Amino acid sequence: MTAVFEFWLVTYKRVWRGSALSTFVLPLLTVLGFGLGVGDYVDGGVGGVPYLDWIVPGLIASTVMQVAMFESTWPVLSNFNWVRTYEGQAATPVRLDDILGGNLAYVVFRALTGAVAFLLVALPFGALHSWWALTVLPVSLLLAFAFAAPVFAYSSSVTSDSYLALLFRFAVIPMSLFAGVFFPVESLPVGLRWLAYASPLWHGVDLSRAATLGAPPEWSIPGHLLYLALWAAGGYAIARVRFKKRLVI
Repeated sequence: MTAVFEFWLVTYKRVWRGSALSTFVLPLLTVLGFGLGVGDYVDGGVGGVPYLDWIVPGLIASTVMQVAMFESTWPVLSNFNWVRTYEGQAATPVRLDDILGGNLAYVVFRALTGAVAFLLVALPFGALHSWWALTVLPVSLLLAFAFAAPVFAYSSSVTSDSYLALLFRFAVIPMSLFAGVFFPVESLPVGLRWLAYASPLWHGVDLSRAATLGAPPEWSIPGHLLYLALWAAGGYAIARVRFKKRLVI
């Protein structure tokens, strides 16, 4: 798995400059636009917490989700259908778990860099209330895995990128809007509220918000972690079956 992970790192080394600026600029613009801009209209903040401080952990979790989802969709489909990178790797001594695990490790790494950048951007604004904010990083690792693994399974099962666009339209956008990133889930109707609770993003948001604010989460920490771990493990198991079938290993 290490060799495959190194392969993707070397590949990223050639193009990292193209994403380095946006990695820091987009969090800054989001903090300024939503945290400060919209925050000026939110009197009293949320639950007594300034809106900027309240929204930052949600934005971090949302960024982790978006990076993990993007890196697990078109690149995976491309590696099967167009570039055929996976077929080349399967022709070497590396095993199926090396191919899948190495690529997943790279995706999680990319999502983690987004979380680190967002924390660095938020720090000067005083949005981090506790040293527990550092635990956002392991939470981001698990959250990225919880999204990447099932999406790897999905992307390896479709034949057209039209299905990937549908995934973003009907999964990523609704989760970004209704999983507690921009406003409390409790303000939603009961039906939508339970859909939000079912999404992995809400669990990542709640854990990240508790860490940056130094406050207890709405749900139990072990419960959050177990739920995300189940998404990650289940997604990996299905992705492994799909990779094995397509690569005939």
